[in-house]
Amino acid sequence: MAFGVFERMVAMRYLRARRQEGFISVIAWFSLTGIALGVATLIIVMGVMNGFRAELLGRILGLNGHMTVYGATEPLRDWDAVAQRMRALPDVIDATALVEGQAMATANGAASGALVRAMKPEDMARRTLIVSNIKSGDIAEFTGDDAAMIGIRMAGRMGLKVGDRLTLISPQGNVTAFGTMPRLRAFKIAAIYEVGMFEYDNAFVFLPMEAGQNFFRTGEDVSGIEVFVRDPQRVWRARQDVIAAAQQPVRVLDWQQANSSFFNAVQVERNVMFLILTLIILVAAFNIISSLIMLVKDKSRDIAILRTMGASRGSVLRIFFMAGASIGVLGTFAGLGLGLLFNVNIEHIRQFLQWITGTQLFSAEVYFLATMPSKTDPNEVIQVVLMALGLSFLATIYPAWRAARLDPVEALRYE
Repeated sequence: MAFGVFERMVAMRYLRARRQEGFISVIAWFSLTGIALGVATLIIVMGVMNGFRAELLGRILGLNGHMTVYGATEPLRDWDAVAQRMRALPDVIDATALVEGQAMATANGAASGALVRAMKPEDMARRTLIVSNIKSGDIAEFTGDDAAMIGIRMAGRMGLKVGDRLTLISPQGNVTAFGTMPRLRAFKIAAIYEVGMFEYDNAFVFLPMEAGQNFFRTGEDVSGIEVFVRDPQRVWRARQDVIAAAQQPVRVLDWQQANSSFFNAVQVERNVMFLILTLIILVAAFNIISSLIMLVKDKSRDIAILRTMGASRGSVLRIFFMAGASIGVLGTFAGLGLGLLFNVNIEHIRQFLQWITGTQLFSAEVYFLATMPSKTDPNEVIQVVLMALGLSFLATIYPAWRAARLDPVEALRYE
């Protein structure tokens, strides 16, 4: 469909309504605003959902192995040699043995449940997510059977700082003549970290391997071996090699199996939000139809004069198609700019709104993360823009076709 100078000039003139046509112009502006807000909202929500998933995935895979190897029926034998064999595999980055268990943490009159993980100090030094986010203390002090490392939220909640002592109470007590007595041990805080995920900063306690084995009384045994692979999205590729490297009966649980319900819920919510917010653009597209139909009705005499002066039906169709498409194009690109601008500054906007309202808009206790994430996917942005343009163009077809089919004789007769 080729547009000439004449069609563009007339179409732009019709978009600049005069006083008596002001109501039509208002509807056109509402249509443009609706499309802009729909596109912007869709880009913002998709960006936040993508960022939320990416941040959670990064935190989970940064602190937890991509797969964990357990003994099938008994604890892993010769686990240090098994971990070394796994590290030598081409698809494996690292393999870390650990002792893990639940405990009660208490200090300064505060108490709460904690997940205790123990590993070798040299293995902990390779956990970049933790080591690079230590807020106080020194990873070099994380050694021996008397050290512990906790998150910043647990430290704040219990009033702890580096050098203080945290008492851990094991659920497996000591059996005495007077009954089962709780087993407890105090550990010196060697370092405090902040990874930005509420669950880890609030409930995880890390111990050196020696301290963990003594506290949980596992002897020389470990709970399992965490394996980190080069491509977490294709963790299944290394699965058989890891099982073979164990050289004993094992069971393997990868991160996709362990967190499948959570990430499936995020994906379902993301798809539903996309569908709901698409309806905003669809409603705005219907506004384009109504405004163009009213414009055609109002301009029927002008159309008749254009036809009698030699304008073809195709020319009239292009005039009104351009008038409607201009609303869609302007609204789409205005929404695109607004959405991208919002995504880039979303954390600053959140902090500003919190400062204005005096309320917490993104609670870490509810949303797991301390900051609001956003990750713009170029492919999704292109899909949103093409969808908005497509709906806008489709909305202009019927009113433009109706204008082109208008009989000039009938239009002038009733004027």
